[in-house]
Amino acid sequence: MEDKQDPIGAALLDKMRGITGAEIIVESNLTEDDIMPVDYLFRNHGEMPELEQLALAACHGAVLDIGAGAGSHSLALQEKGLPVTALDISEGAVEVMRRRGVQQVLHQDVWQLQEQKFDTLLLLMNGIGIAGDLLGLSRFLKHARTLLRPGGQVLLESSDILYMFEEEDGSVLLDLNAGYYGEVMYNMHYQGHHTGWFKWLFVDAAILQDYAQEQGFSLELLYEGEEGNYLAKLTFEN
Repeated sequence: MEDKQDPIGAALLDKMRGITGAEIIVESNLTEDDIMPVDYLFRNHGEMPELEQLALAACHGAVLDIGAGAGSHSLALQEKGLPVTALDISEGAVEVMRRRGVQQVLHQDVWQLQEQKFDTLLLLMNGIGIAGDLLGLSRFLKHARTLLRPGGQVLLESSDILYMFEEEDGSVLLDLNAGYYGEVMYNMHYQGHHTGWFKWLFVDAAILQDYAQEQGFSLELLYEGEEGNYLAKLTFEN
């Protein structure tokens, strides 16, 4: 039976079937509906933004590509000769990655991953969002320590979305009773498939640094974009 809770996987499979121009609808509690073009998920290295190219260049050793999607980052790392494992909870995404030639693919939830060790954990396209909220961020960083070899690193992309709460006069309007402003609710749709509402975290670099230090990581910013997005490297000596 086809899984109707896998809109990304269904869209990726349609792309592999030759359907062009497909779009995933991204609904949130923060803004109007957004559109994710499926074709963008199949970009090659030269089509990737500077942040992603920097992240791929910073990868070393055995890499775990978390939330690998269509496998574009994993394929780029394979071309560099790095041993990379692409992980995704989407059954459709896993099938697409295998068809595209990703050599090591895991259909698994990263939270359940045990025993395997890596030198680099890679979380692009705001991948640290899987933490869901700040409590989940602590949980993820603690779990990341168990997945890293000595001298290992976490390369992650996130954004400070405070600008989304700015008023026309430049002031910021926040509901202080609503929790951290970077904890967002999402629901994705594609051709009858839907995820249901889920939490996704956008964390500003200062708070990330605080949480990283609590878990024994040091933080270095490798890239800062004009719209609050950034690439961070967390290192931990086991």
